[in-house]
Amino acid sequence: MYPIDLLSPSHLFTNVISVLNSVQLLSRKEAPGAQPTPADFEVNLQTNTGFLPEKPIPRLPEAYSAWEDALTRAQEVLILGENITEDNIKSRVDGELWRSQMRELPVISTNDLKTDKQLLRRAHKVLAFLVHFYVHSIPDQTAGSVLIPRSLATPLLEVSSVLRMAPVLTFADTVLWNWDLVNPELPVTIENMRFGVELFSGTEDERNFWFGNAKVEMLGVEMLHLINEYHSLPNVSDFASVCKINRLLTRLVAIINRVEETLLSMRDLVDPSIFYWQVRPWFNGSASGSSSPTWIFEDGPDASTLDLSGPSAGQSSVMHALDIFLDVDFKLQQRRYPAPSESNKRSDLGFMERMRRYMPGAHQDYLSHLANSSRPLRELAKSTPAVKESYNAAVSAIRKFRDSHIRIACLYVVSMARSTAIPVGCPVFAMMQRMERQQKRTGHSTGTGGNELSLLLKSNRDATARAALKI
Repeated sequence: MYPIDLLSPSHLFTNVISVLNSVQLLSRKEAPGAQPTPADFEVNLQTNTGFLPEKPIPRLPEAYSAWEDALTRAQEVLILGENITEDNIKSRVDGELWRSQMRELPVISTNDLKTDKQLLRRAHKVLAFLVHFYVHSIPDQTAGSVLIPRSLATPLLEVSSVLRMAPVLTFADTVLWNWDLVNPELPVTIENMRFGVELFSGTEDERNFWFGNAKVEMLGVEMLHLINEYHSLPNVSDFASVCKINRLLTRLVAIINRVEETLLSMRDLVDPSIFYWQVRPWFNGSASGSSSPTWIFEDGPDASTLDLSGPSAGQSSVMHALDIFLDVDFKLQQRRYPAPSESNKRSDLGFMERMRRYMPGAHQDYLSHLANSSRPLRELAKSTPAVKESYNAAVSAIRKFRDSHIRIACLYVVSMARSTAIPVGCPVFAMMQRMERQQKRTGHSTGTGGNELSLLLKSNRDATARAALKI
């Protein structure tokens, strides 16, 4: 058995010949001059937290205690409005009292937050949670519109503008910024991090859902190191560099496989029924489905001009970085084999690009920086036979991951949307009936952002497969 990062003698000989031929065909692709580092984009490789901050702050300054206290109270008394029965008077009274207090709050200036990214992140998270609590705790809600009071709308819009991200709950709020340290005296590791500091349902299933996503992000830090190593190579055309690239890609495959294992382990930690009926509805943004109201920001711009879908794993910057590194063409703009199917063409081709607008602006800049690389990996693999096999192995690993993602989505969303296992006496029975009516009207299940979930996931899986090169 050869070590995982070494080539066998037969492969080594073949690769030597391939490299010699490639050097004749390639101009010397040297690393460009001084380039920005990941840290310039708020990507923390030195502390090994990647897109997560080194440590979120636990609370805003005293001037913003009204927001913090409201979030604490919301988690204590609010439940989903669609789960509130007519005879549940206490929940109705508690909910209306809390929402009336939100409407009566003054608009607090965000000026003292704007020079500190940590404060801005905390403010965005707190305000976004408050807005989702406000909207989704309203009972007897039907499709129409809901007014977000200026006390929440104005500061959320201001903070979002500075951070250059959507004024709605995002993946960053719920995963990247939703943790603290178990023991502040110990280093930042996944074992010393407590995720789900803020929760909607208060269930361990919700906490485990955020933990599973965060674990993927922490594993993704290793991917970011590999991507950085590749782009830091002095050149990519000599024999030593090609061998280094093959070792990097072999390590990348192992990491992707661990990410897939983490995804599949969610089945043991998160109950599909609890997730679908008690957790997921809180995520919905404006007009996220046929029964979701359109949001109106008091004193704010028209909601149709804003990105308001809500959090989605599609907003994970680390997965976008991997797709850019491997040059996965989600928009079907490049001619690749096999040709996309008709169902591929019908899917939401702009979904992944749109999801970037929900990321912090600095992370969007990092992805743009990667996409504009002067040495795209797939182009190198096309012209360097010695790299093709390792590159295709990485593409195959991420395609396999997306196959597993489809199975998880079917378990947690598609199957639950079609479920009739909930008894009539259950508080969520009315919501289930509404979902069944939506199923009959549209014929599909939707993601958080209202996309056709199965169609989208299969299209993304197929787009990944088409990145592979012919040997």
